[in-house]
Amino acid sequence: MRDSMLNLAVDYPLLNLFWTMMMVLLCVLWFMLLFRVIADIFRDDELSGWGKSGWTAFVILLPFLGVFVYMIARGRGMGEREMKLARRNEEQFRSYVRQSAGAGNQAEELSRLADLKNHGEITAEEFERAKAKVLAA
Repeated sequence: MRDSMLNLAVDYPLLNLFWTMMMVLLCVLWFMLLFRVIADIFRDDELSGWGKSGWTAFVILLPFLGVFVYMIARGRGMGEREMKLARRNEEQFRSYVRQSAGAGNQAEELSRLADLKNHGEITAEEFERAKAKVLAA
């Protein structure tokens, strides 16, 4: 079978190009999977140092077997850990945006409070409490 494929590739250069492109794609996919597994090993907070070093050695010394065994044994948790990381990054981003946007809103909030005080909707004491709360945030 293999000899017939090689003869076919020699007879048809376009098929040889396709075969090479497919092999390169498979190598790229393999390395992506390998690096994702290694990243997951180090990302997992529940795995001890010995566990991380054991899995890393297994994956590096016997890459095909190591990756497949890791995917079978711990594959379900990979997605959960990835989602947890994505949620944490999203929350940090939202917190940063709220904090950054909040600095510009202080002046607007103080202006709104001053208008409420000037129109008599809040007392001077309420204004001072609200002003202290806005400035503290």
